[in-house]
Order: sequence, then C-alpha cells, then structure tokens
Amino acid sequence: MNNAHNCDILRGLHAALIDVVDEINRPRRDDRLIEEAGIPLDRALFPLLARIGRYGPIGVVDLADRTGRDHTTVSRQMTKLEELGLIERQASARDKRVREATVSARGQAMIDTLNAARERLANRILASWTDPELDQLRHLLRRFADDLMR
Repeated sequence: MNNAHNCDILRGLHAALIDVVDEINRPRRDDRLIEEAGIPLDRALFPLLARIGRYGPIGVVDLADRTGRDHTTVSRQMTKLEELGLIERQASARDKRVREATVSARGQAMIDTLNAARERLANRILASWTDPELDQLRHLLRRFADDLMR
C-alpha cells in the first residue's frame, strides 16, 4: 500500500504545526500564563515543573532531552525548583547514580494553579469552537503525538 499523501495537505499541516510551535514557544505566552495564574515563578522554571509532574520521577538528562535544553542548565534549574520546595529529588530505584525528581505537594498546588489558568486562557482562545470540534482536535493531536513518538 502506498502511503503517499497529498503534498499540499502535508505542506499546510507542516506550516500550521510550525505556527503552533512558534506561538507556544513565545516568551510572552509563558508570561501571560504566569500572570493569569498569579504565581511567583520564573518563566524558565514552570515548563520543567510541568514536565516533572507529567513524567516524574525523572532525571536531569531525560528532562533536558524532553525540553531541548542543556543538561547543565536543567540541573541548575532543578536545584532552584528544589530550593523553592516545588520538587523533591531522590536516588533512582534503577540506578543509584541518578537523582530523580518528583513534584512536591507545594509543586502540585502550583501545577494545579497553572492548569486552571491554562484552562481559562484556552476557553478565551477557543470560545468559538464547539465541544465536538475540540474533541476531534484532541483525538487527532493525541493520535499524531502517539505516532510521532513511535
């Protein structure tokens, strides 16, 4: 079976994905989310906190890979998160040389606050979308992400 798809559709999909990624990566988006949440957290730290919450326990190297940052930078930022009481680190059960991070109760409360703010912002952005449209988008994005990670 030939899986060649229409080039115009693929180019349009690629262009849309680039636009989405560019917009998501804009510092002002992060600033707006932090402001909406009303939390005192540095913009560079909250993506790490969110990923530790999603993928933890997680080590520095894995977290750096997921965020596209240098592991020495991530290590310093994880130390800051730990100093703020937002994460806890302990030796990995699989490899005692690796210290893995998990979100503390205080960190989870901050993630919950960020998630609530994210939902408020999303409701504003997606005000004209119907629930079936949003569910279809969710389903297709999940399928795309799953296929991409294979």
